[in-house]
Amino acid sequence: MGDYTLYQPLTRTDRVTVRIYRTSIALTCLLLVALAAVLAVSPAIGAGRASIYFDLFLGLLYFAVGLSVFFIHLYIGSFKRKLIGLYFISLAALAVVFIKGGGDALSFISGVTASALLFLPLAGCMGFVAAKEAFCFRLAEGYLLAIAMPLYLFAFATGGLGRYGIESGLLFIAALYVLFASRKVFMPLHCDIGDKSAYR
Repeated sequence: MGDYTLYQPLTRTDRVTVRIYRTSIALTCLLLVALAAVLAVSPAIGAGRASIYFDLFLGLLYFAVGLSVFFIHLYIGSFKRKLIGLYFISLAALAVVFIKGGGDALSFISGVTASALLFLPLAGCMGFVAAKEAFCFRLAEGYLLAIAMPLYLFAFATGGLGRYGIESGLLFIAALYVLFASRKVFMPLHCDIGDKSAYR
């Protein structure tokens, strides 16, 4: 993996799994852009509606990242198993958010900023996907995403970001993801499969 060589014809399964993987990256991108846009106009949204939208956003984001995790093509199987394990940890952390918030994730995060650390496993999954693509296809923004997302969560959790910092930090991450997704999603499908003989 990591080059544009067509090593063997793609099977129907290859094409389906790559398309699902690429779709998950595009969906993650759209969700981050939507969150950044909504955050910029959030005063116009009522608290109750904001909570509902945020819960929906979280559900869709975890779904999209889950697709990336389960359909990513990796030569080393142990890496994928560890990534899947991290994703299940992220789901457990999300359950804590909803349980502690009484079903209202937004109010819990707003009231207990340190709870943002519970999203680190998800950021780890997203960062792994971005860094893997950066390594394979020289998408430098993937490395930046892998660093920026956990740093943003740490800064938010410790109260190191004011309103402007929260908005601009998320906008920066969303912009990086747009660049990343636009360069990744339109690659030839066979790039994600690579040389099947190297899988282990």
